[in-house]
Amino acid sequence: MTATSLDFTGLAAQAAQLAAGEVTSAELTATALGRAHASQPTLNAFKHLRDDAALAEAAEADERLRAGDRKPLLGVPVAIKDDVDLTGLPTSFGCAGEFPCATTDAPAVALLRAAGAIIIGKTNTPELGQWPFTEGPAFGVTRNPWHPGHTPGGSSGGSAAAVASGAIAAALGSDGAGSVRIPAAWTGLVGIKTQRGRIPTESELFHGLTVLGPLARTVGDAALLLDVVADTGSTFRTGAAREPGRLRIGLSTRIPFTATKTRLDPVVEASVRRLAESLAGLGHEIVEVEPDYGLIGLTFLPRSLTGVRDWTLRVPDRTGLDKRTRSNAGHGRLLAGPALRLARALEPGLHRRIGSVFGRVDVLLTPTTATPPPPIGTFDGLSGWETDQAMIAACPYAWPWNVLGWPGVNVPAGLTADGLPLGAQLLGSSHAEERLVSLAAQLEEVERWPERHPETSW
Repeated sequence: MTATSLDFTGLAAQAAQLAAGEVTSAELTATALGRAHASQPTLNAFKHLRDDAALAEAAEADERLRAGDRKPLLGVPVAIKDDVDLTGLPTSFGCAGEFPCATTDAPAVALLRAAGAIIIGKTNTPELGQWPFTEGPAFGVTRNPWHPGHTPGGSSGGSAAAVASGAIAAALGSDGAGSVRIPAAWTGLVGIKTQRGRIPTESELFHGLTVLGPLARTVGDAALLLDVVADTGSTFRTGAAREPGRLRIGLSTRIPFTATKTRLDPVVEASVRRLAESLAGLGHEIVEVEPDYGLIGLTFLPRSLTGVRDWTLRVPDRTGLDKRTRSNAGHGRLLAGPALRLARALEPGLHRRIGSVFGRVDVLLTPTTATPPPPIGTFDGLSGWETDQAMIAACPYAWPWNVLGWPGVNVPAGLTADGLPLGAQLLGSSHAEERLVSLAAQLEEVERWPERHPETSW
């Protein structure tokens, strides 16, 4: 099969083609690597590409397929974000310097391998995943496949760009303040912020804020990848194939307290309200609600900044870090004691107060971001405080669910007049992924976002 014929073929479809003998893993993997290399000068989605290793693993997968092995992702090429350990490659998490190569796979990577996936490479992320843009001196600028003059978002921007461009069908990202959902919104993808603890990790990332999650072009593909890395069999694929039933959906556009100037772009608000109308057309009841967020931001900063401090301790040469990173790490050192303990202690109260909205509705629908994707370079030359103000103004909606540890799914919400993707969040209470996946899949049937692709072929 040619590279063109494989453009935008989904994860499940590729697995089915492999099982049926319609294509080989060697062909799929060579095509994915070829498209990744071809897009790299423009999009710069990848930090590392595993050409020789991935092709060798694909050849082995083909032998297993011929012998009748039917693991769920056997022979299918995917990618992972460069904050996850993969044996033989460094985990630099967007930082400059010579990092040692990992000697063991992260738990999620081990599960991907056990499912037969071919990991073609590791994708770019901003320095320690701090920002909703994927730019930095360690790797350059990662661009949006829909419009290379704009960011794909962050911090899983490389994973999002790789999937949206068609190089691969799905990728693993991580989400500590919207880092899966924001780039999914700005590249027209489905991105799942999982329930805390759903996907195994070696430690509690950023003091419970950060979880791993899939990015894909369809709900079914995201569910398939999630089933694999959460080791849940077919739980989420089953959810994607099941009708959610009639739900009461709370529409909320109010921005949580941020202590900075924020405003919802009318274009984004219109796109979210249009999705609400689509959901109403599917038989769901839509009501306007306002979750009681309170001062939740005060519990976010000790966890996030202490997490930055923790990660900087792994960096071989901290003098090469962005001055904003060094400043954040310094604040993290100050907050690592009583403030961090208090932030964690307040979480059950936040669950009760904010979670009370789920006594009135089954699911929340909110914007994923407040603005369309910013142009490349928007955050260049800003001080730490100026960067914080600018990124909160663009992305004030996602981070509360990281404090709560609860799941959310970004769904594509259409395009701006200039052809830039927009997104909306479906948010649930504790362990509500199945319901969210089911609702997102139903919405996909009428919205038909998998039919929308960037015009440029890489």
